[in-house]
Amino acid sequence: MSDAVATRLTPTARRRAPRLLRLWVRSITAVTGTLLVLAFVVMAVFAPWVAPHPPNETDLRARQLPPVWIDGGRVEHLLGTDQLGRDLLSRLVYGSRVALLVGLGGVLLTAAVGVTLGLLAGYLGGRVDTVISRVIDTLLAIPPVLLYLVALGVFGPSLTMLIVIIGLVNWTTFARVVRGEVLSVGQREFVEAARANGARAARVMLRHVLPNVTAPILVVATLNVATIILLEASLSFLGFGVQAPTVTWGRMLADGRNYLATAWWLATFPGVAITLLGLGLLFVGDWLRDVLDPRLRGR
Repeated sequence: MSDAVATRLTPTARRRAPRLLRLWVRSITAVTGTLLVLAFVVMAVFAPWVAPHPPNETDLRARQLPPVWIDGGRVEHLLGTDQLGRDLLSRLVYGSRVALLVGLGGVLLTAAVGVTLGLLAGYLGGRVDTVISRVIDTLLAIPPVLLYLVALGVFGPSLTMLIVIIGLVNWTTFARVVRGEVLSVGQREFVEAARANGARAARVMLRHVLPNVTAPILVVATLNVATIILLEASLSFLGFGVQAPTVTWGRMLADGRNYLATAWWLATFPGVAITLLGLGLLFVGDWLRDVLDPRLRGR
């Protein structure tokens, strides 16, 4: 019987990728979001070749040059320069590295913690579920920014520490989503059959339960990357994020806020970069939710 089931499922599995591709092509938001995210990924990966200048190279004779399309702009500085004569385009390109690194690193650690605790809470139940649920309620009752500021103030702001703190604080969304899905999947026949055959709890969770809750995990992870990138920019803006000389969009915003009247481009372009990357990730996450959510597939 198992061979027959496998034979029936194989054509379906083979048709799944082309079907997703067709749905992706038909969605303007999905295509737009994917292209935006890919553009920033390419910028981050190939930053040394994309950036026209080193990000921290100063030229006091070229301070606060406007973008090239405004009178006084120069071709060698397409988006202008900042108060120290540093090329804005180059700093934006290198800033995308930090944004994506914090976003991806933070969501991987966050997902690892949240998915593990959500699996344990939903499958084991009882006291384990009660303890994990109370921890989640406690963390949700405290403003997350306050937790980040306290932790970074104690351990010191750095790129590694920022990713670790985000992973240890921001896991509650994953845990709640996975717990709810596991409570539903755990009542299905194939899980009951695995238990009846004497399979250990760890094997049932990893082999039978986890593969059936990957869709919501993928959606939450995509949306969470955008949230973490915005969080990193906010903390860097306040001076608690990644420190100089590492280039971050939040730090560029903080440096440019005092020049809004005389050099608007210093704060505008970093803000535009944060907005575009965040929108791209939200568009992709929204499309994944519509495609992977069984309640929305019929649309």
